[in-house]
Amino acid sequence: MGTDEPGGTIPAGPPNDRGLSSPSSPKRDGTTRWPRTRGAIRLRPRERSGSPARRWVRGALLLADTGAILLAMTAAGSWSAAAWAYGGAALISLGVSGAYQPRICLQALPELPRLVGRLAVPALLLMPLGLIGLEQGIFLQVPLVVAALCAARTLAYAGVRIGRRTGHLKEPTLIVGAGTVAVELARLMKQHPEYGLEPIGFVDSPSEHGRLPLPHLGSIRQLEVILRKFDVHRVVVAFGRVREADWVSVMRTAVVNGVEIHVVPRFFDIGMASTGTGTDQIWGIPLCRVRRSVLHSAAWRTKRALDLACAGLLLLLSAPVLALIALAVRCSSPGPILYRQRRIGQHGREFDLIKFRSMRTHHDGAASWEATEAHQTAVGRWLRRTSLDELPQLWNVVRGDMSLVGPRPERPQFVARFTTDIPGYGDRHRLPVGLTGWAQIHGLRGDETSLTERVRFDNRYIEGWSPWLDIVTLLRTVGAVVRMALKPLRSDGKGQRRLARPLLPGRPLELTGYNSGKPPGRRHQEITS
Repeated sequence: MGTDEPGGTIPAGPPNDRGLSSPSSPKRDGTTRWPRTRGAIRLRPRERSGSPARRWVRGALLLADTGAILLAMTAAGSWSAAAWAYGGAALISLGVSGAYQPRICLQALPELPRLVGRLAVPALLLMPLGLIGLEQGIFLQVPLVVAALCAARTLAYAGVRIGRRTGHLKEPTLIVGAGTVAVELARLMKQHPEYGLEPIGFVDSPSEHGRLPLPHLGSIRQLEVILRKFDVHRVVVAFGRVREADWVSVMRTAVVNGVEIHVVPRFFDIGMASTGTGTDQIWGIPLCRVRRSVLHSAAWRTKRALDLACAGLLLLLSAPVLALIALAVRCSSPGPILYRQRRIGQHGREFDLIKFRSMRTHHDGAASWEATEAHQTAVGRWLRRTSLDELPQLWNVVRGDMSLVGPRPERPQFVARFTTDIPGYGDRHRLPVGLTGWAQIHGLRGDETSLTERVRFDNRYIEGWSPWLDIVTLLRTVGAVVRMALKPLRSDGKGQRRLARPLLPGRPLELTGYNSGKPPGRRHQEITS
């Protein structure tokens, strides 16, 4: 029966009665808590993102912008369909570009260039109507909207600052670090209430902190507990005694839990702080905002909608091909048409991955890593070569077990081992697993590639996800699958022929010596060294 990624030798568990190592395997009831390395992310995002104060500010800014656009339409004397279309498009442009993510330091004039840019896109879309004489009022409406929005934002920001000073719009803020910069930030937050930040304490590694102006709430390992106990929605990272290796898990834990996280950049006092929409400041100390988790973005819901639409359409169009493949598998050898295997998906949930059977029934696909020609049926060799054995996984996508693009899923016993041994491996399960992935299109598959590098690419995909990145991945997948289908079979040196590694699922599981007594492959040496 068929097996899937990653290929190569796996980390071994305790020796069995024959003196051979075997992988450890957790229970399959779906309730197993997978082992976590120190600092691994906890995947329990909140149902609602953002503090109540932040939601009030977003609502106030949206109301102010809507009023400004209506005022500009009145001043221009234009109530045509084009004018309404521009007003709606302007609000959408502001929302998509992050104009309703409340900043700490609220200033209208420094935001004016970005405001003009956000309003320019819908204006360019409607400008042809004015050029051909259908809507001349659009030329007057655009500058009036810019002026009105700038004035409305100035008044709205003044109102927000008043609300913050009076304590109605304050956010509990956690400071990670307990050094000089962290203590100074706590003092400035207290001294300038217009920033709307109420510092509640410090989180840092255990040490002699001396006299701190606020309580030391715990170590970095207790971050999630502290976030939920104090209902914290904003974290400022000021660097303290926390090890560099722990920073990634700190930020991922906070972002996944719906927390806005700001980082004081290194060497900010010599001009090395970045600039742009993701920057802020607290009385001269620059802050860089960490990109929000895609789990809490509207674009992520678009990804699920596209998955449903594309997977459903592909299933419908490929129905005749699926029927022919099913008939061929049935006639090729005794056994079932479909092969089901337990895999680990988003948040550690187990599901049954479905594929066409490409291996003989005596082959143990659950634990074996061999995928030589001797184990494959004649039809199976062709299916694996063209990746057509993966087509049933479109049903996994429709069911919500998988996405079209995401980190490739792995079997439970291997996830348990890799989560313990590979830094960042558990973080791959923040998002749904995929039919193809960012690591796979870069050739990271099979026993000749590093699992650490795959994990790096998977987490990079998650951190930088966008709808366009999914489109790029799918397009490159199609080209790579065609190239792999045309690639000749290669020999393993013993007269057995092995499949050239197809891209789509990031496999096959090649002969690596784990079950044959050969020296361990590159990945096993990497993990155990």
